Amino acid sequence: MHISLTRGTVLAEIDTVAAALRALSVDGIEITEPTRGDAMPPYSNGVVLAPWPNRVADARWSLDDVVQQLDITEPARGGALHGLLRFTDYAVREQSPDAVTLGAVVAPQHGWPFALDTWVTYALEPDGITATHGVRNLTSTRAPWAVGTHPFLRVGDVPVEQLRLTAPAGSYFVVDERLNPIVEQPVTSTADLRGGRLVGELDLDTAFGELVHVAPANGRGDSAWLEAPDGSRTTLWQDLDWGYLQVFTTPDFPRAGGKGVAVAIEPMTAPPDALNSGQDLVWLEPGASWQGSWGLRYSGPTG
Repeated sequence: MHISLTRGTVLAEIDTVAAALRALSVDGIEITEPTRGDAMPPYSNGVVLAPWPNRVADARWSLDDVVQQLDITEPARGGALHGLLRFTDYAVREQSPDAVTLGAVVAPQHGWPFALDTWVTYALEPDGITATHGVRNLTSTRAPWAVGTHPFLRVGDVPVEQLRLTAPAGSYFVVDERLNPIVEQPVTSTADLRGGRLVGELDLDTAFGELVHVAPANGRGDSAWLEAPDGSRTTLWQDLDWGYLQVFTTPDFPRAGGKGVAVAIEPMTAPPDALNSGQDLVWLEPGASWQGSWGLRYSGPTG
């Protein structure tokens, strides 16, 4: 089911499947890649990634020295990709003209012996949207948690390859041939977005850490932005404890006029393969809850 939200000139469309952000525009300017009609979101466009973002190497991890074998959902690389809710139809828990809360339970299953009640609230702002994710542990033992989401961003009709991407991150994750992380190290010339790079020059499927949250206020700050030649900008912000980004570029994103360049800028609370590394996992005691937010905003031309 698709849910339309409106606040002034801000319009959004939310899908109950995967709680996906299907479209977002401000003043008639599309700031995400829209998923049209009843099509499935290409490249996981806009979907919620829970109870982990990115991948688990070999779909295997260890819990109290017991190996947990998840279902392999990325056969080409032998891993478990983007969590357990990518094809789940969330229930509408609350709805108003400019906000909606969707909820889904992560049930115990292969390699995941926990029950988690999860939800996400999308609330429109005068210049964009705030997404707040929450979880409560329904299990009698503590449970791990991480979350992310997978929006492809743009700035209206400006060709994405002409946009400048800035992400003030100090580290990135080196990966093997199956995109599993090997080591986190300081950014290098080929993976340094601190000074801004044209998207058309990038070929990335890269996780970044050591984020610098720019202009922090109220526990959040800007983590990445796309800027058009006229100075108009789509900005991603994250809570200060959302310390990671995945940047993915593709020349083959499907659009009405044919395939083209697109860029996903994915906020994450933990890096790839966090179930194995343990890096920045949240461990929820029985009955405990957690919530955190990210959002997008648009600003018009400068000068």
